[in-house]
Amino acid sequence: MTAGDAVTRDTLGRPLHDLRVSVTDRCNMRCQYCMPREVFGPGFVFAPRQELLTFEEITDVVAAFVRAGVRKVRLTGGEPLLRAGLPDLVAMVAAVPGVEDVALTTNGSLLARHATKLRAAGLQRVTVSLDTLDPELFTKLSDTEISLAAVLDGIEAASAAGFVPIKLNTVVRRGSNDADVERVAEFARRHGHIVRFIEYMDVGGTNGWRVDDVVPSSEIVTRLSARWQLEPIDPNYRGEVASRYRYLDGAGEIGVISSISQPFCGACTRARLSAIGEVYTCLFGSHGTDLRAVVRASSDDETRAGALDAAIAQLWGARADRYSELRSAHTRARQPRKVEMSHIGG
Repeated sequence: MTAGDAVTRDTLGRPLHDLRVSVTDRCNMRCQYCMPREVFGPGFVFAPRQELLTFEEITDVVAAFVRAGVRKVRLTGGEPLLRAGLPDLVAMVAAVPGVEDVALTTNGSLLARHATKLRAAGLQRVTVSLDTLDPELFTKLSDTEISLAAVLDGIEAASAAGFVPIKLNTVVRRGSNDADVERVAEFARRHGHIVRFIEYMDVGGTNGWRVDDVVPSSEIVTRLSARWQLEPIDPNYRGEVASRYRYLDGAGEIGVISSISQPFCGACTRARLSAIGEVYTCLFGSHGTDLRAVVRASSDDETRAGALDAAIAQLWGARADRYSELRSAHTRARQPRKVEMSHIGG
């Protein structure tokens, strides 16, 4: 098959369109909702280098997903810029026939060093995690010696390199950073960025998630509407997870991601590839499907491509995931162990 020959659909009719690729399970921050230090501390064992997919293997897997319908690829981590030579991978993925969009999600701490090279390699979009603009709170939330200033420098460097607009991801937790919502929105408005306010999710099993800590996206929209006039706008594409709102004064837009209060499983078109080659068809999945063994089973390009095509078709064709729509039932029952966000990049 060549790109565009087929669009694979799951048991609920959802097409395969987006692929998130984790390039490392390591990160230089220890944010409580993702990699709390009490779990991911000095004794935590990360994946050995030989277990990580090589750039060539990642490209082979991406090409197979493209043959199944994927058009958008996002590189994630852990912190993806900890993976040496990442611009080389960007160039390889961007060169895959059928890939229409290559993006990166990063904590921004190393972005100032790499933004120009990433842009030259073919990266089209950048998303930076930014949960607060208060330097002391940033240090507390990220549990790191990296300063907020380093992240802001990274955002500025990315803008200068041509990544316009930059998207900012803000995970909102009640009693933690919820008081900073308007401040982050104002920062994004002033600099021409787009902020996505994300409801705090029960990803993995180490972040101590409680429903009382969730700030519903409707509350965030109400608060922002009290300061600036907003109106809803249509999604950019089917399966877009953010509900979008435009400022009536023309100063851009914001988005809210409502996985808890308004699940969007019915439109989910994403697969996630871990750094060690496991594919997860849901952010809240318990088990991945090993594609590393498939990609390493043959040195013959045609045989390997055929095996990957068959594995992906079988995997996505059997998919029935809709965890968020069933969350209340899961909450009442004993929950299975879920994959950690840092393993599959959110």
